[in-house]
Amino acid sequence: MLRCIPVYLSILTLFVSSVLSGRRHLPTELKSNYMTDAVEIVYEYGNVFNGFVVDLDETALNFLQTSPDVETISEDGIMHVTAAVEQTDAPWGLARLSSNTQQWSKNQDASQLSFKYAYDDSAGAGVDIYIVDTGVRTNHTEFGTRARWGKTFGECYSDEDDNGHGTHVAGTAAGATYGVAKSASIIAVKVLDHDGSGAISDIIAGLDWVLGQQTTTGRPSVVNMSLGGSSSPSLDDAAKRLIEKGVHVVVAAGNSNTDVKDTSPAHVEEVITVGASTINDERAWFSNYGSVVDIFAPGQNITSAWFKSSDDTLNISGTSMASPHVTGLVAYLMALQGNIEPAAMRTKLQELGRKDVLSDIPSGTTNILAHNNT
Repeated sequence: MLRCIPVYLSILTLFVSSVLSGRRHLPTELKSNYMTDAVEIVYEYGNVFNGFVVDLDETALNFLQTSPDVETISEDGIMHVTAAVEQTDAPWGLARLSSNTQQWSKNQDASQLSFKYAYDDSAGAGVDIYIVDTGVRTNHTEFGTRARWGKTFGECYSDEDDNGHGTHVAGTAAGATYGVAKSASIIAVKVLDHDGSGAISDIIAGLDWVLGQQTTTGRPSVVNMSLGGSSSPSLDDAAKRLIEKGVHVVVAAGNSNTDVKDTSPAHVEEVITVGASTINDERAWFSNYGSVVDIFAPGQNITSAWFKSSDDTLNISGTSMASPHVTGLVAYLMALQGNIEPAAMRTKLQELGRKDVLSDIPSGTTNILAHNNT
């Protein structure tokens, strides 16, 4: 079965969480007991949880539903990048990250700004940032030799960023000019296609690979996911598993101007969920909010690397742009002060952040703006 994305997924493309014991290996049993064209094992997961993704017919589904070795079965779905709005050149976000107060007057044109970003020269050195996204243009001048291609998940995807979103995100997290952690390593994990959409199963496969890599290297690591969609227990569990293993996970809150409580993986309590702020210290009009949003960061009119050439840049907006500010900040703090447990890092970010400086923050939402404490 050819599984090119975007697709309209049938109810028979499923996540199966199972025991996968030595006694019974369900993927093998399915393939041996049913016609080859009726069952296709898409992925087997072994790090974030024991389970697999399978395309199958109703007969095979009935077998799984009655198997004592099956814990849960859930439908695959689609996740998307948070929408981006093209703007003009305005690198104000880094300046706000290291400034106690605004360095500009209200309603000043963001495209006219050029301010100082103060930071320790450790700048994220020795930390791996996994960009789980549309890929990264690894030969962009913003990255020097610090970016590499990790792996691609999606049967018809090419090993390149053919959208730009992932390159922009990476540039904000760790670019030489536009990035927070200017010495961190960048690893591209492509799980979204040229339109910025991808199957949940591919995203989980990417996270599974990340955890395997981090377990092998032992390096301090942070994952940026500037993506989201409807609630997915399987994706939520995968994110939680990374955190349990000490990998920091930072997620964009989303751009629907609504409570994030029904959005995966942003509503996972253990991840660091990031809303977007503006140059005027307002919540960006599009930014999601709610009790699970942990912190805000600049997300409107953000200039960063773009994918069309090795020195291309673009100014766009979204919580996708806010999230990598915090991802870079996590890497920056790990290099500067040492790695700590993800829950402690979330607390540290909130302690360092500037309190009650943002306007238009709904009741019940944290009013904290990210800051690097310089």
